[in-house]
Amino acid sequence: MDMRKAANFCDYFVLCTGHVDRQVRAIAQRIQDGLEEVGLKAGYLQGMKSGHWILIDLGDVVVHVFDQESREFYGLDHLWQDAKKVKW
Repeated sequence: MDMRKAANFCDYFVLCTGHVDRQVRAIAQRIQDGLEEVGLKAGYLQGMKSGHWILIDLGDVVVHVFDQESREFYGLDHLWQDAKKVKW
């Protein structure tokens, strides 16, 4: 999601969903591994233990990895519906 016109704390949100907590943690771990491969590190990471909603703050980009139930409950897609969707 392009957050540049919707918020002042980041440029983009990346939202993704895993089916179970183990998959959510695996997705987040692969993101971290990919960052390390290119010499980057998350500034803030939260939620790895529970695996329901993992937040990876990269500064200009904030990644949210949810399980399906948490994604529906917190409704970031709806909360930030004014942000332009970015396909990649």
